[in-house]
Amino acid sequence: MLELKDVHTYYGNIHALKGISLNVQKGEIVTLIGSNGAGKTTTLRTIQGLIHARHGSITLEGEELTKIPAHQVTMRGVSQSPEGRLIFPRMTVLENLEMGAFTRKDKDGIKSDLERVFTVFPRLKERIKQTGGTLSGGEQQMLAIGRALMANPRVLLLDEPSMGLAPILVEQIFNIIGELNKQGTTILLVEQNARMALSIAHRGYVLQTGTIRLQGSATNLQEDDEVRKTYLGEH
Repeated sequence: MLELKDVHTYYGNIHALKGISLNVQKGEIVTLIGSNGAGKTTTLRTIQGLIHARHGSITLEGEELTKIPAHQVTMRGVSQSPEGRLIFPRMTVLENLEMGAFTRKDKDGIKSDLERVFTVFPRLKERIKQTGGTLSGGEQQMLAIGRALMANPRVLLLDEPSMGLAPILVEQIFNIIGELNKQGTTILLVEQNARMALSIAHRGYVLQTGTIRLQGSATNLQEDDEVRKTYLGEH
């Protein structure tokens, strides 16, 4: 469904992605794991069109996304819940969710997606008139994912959904991600918590300084000695 071929991305003169090739099949959860600075967030930002690859191609169901602006990438079916959540703190929960649907014109579809978000995140429905900045960290994460879902994506990009959350909330967020996938959402997940990511993903890629070091099924990666030592904290 989503495919990257030999993608090279630069920040000025810094060569951040050095020939990344990966794919996400329809209905999968694929995770990118790696240490800070490995290129995980850069990969998502490049897919979303927030930065453009200098070389290589990115396609969604065969359609080229590499050079088009970010809002058009969203319109074609790629939506991101960014690292650090980046919700609009002075806007209400409802307004934040409506912002997720800003590229859409199908009022009935928007309405049914809003109901779906409230079914997945009943807490947001309780807080519908509250401003984003007054929500707890876990609620803000739910709002960021809900806002991304309002774009009705074919592929949902999740960047560090567990960041800064208490362990009990991390489990809750990952249960929700698993549930969204069961409902048919295809997900590309970037996550520092490699153990949790591999527990729900179908496949994974290990990034190291802008290159793919390892790839395979989540089960195989969980059993790989290097992954266990470096990312799962096992010795």
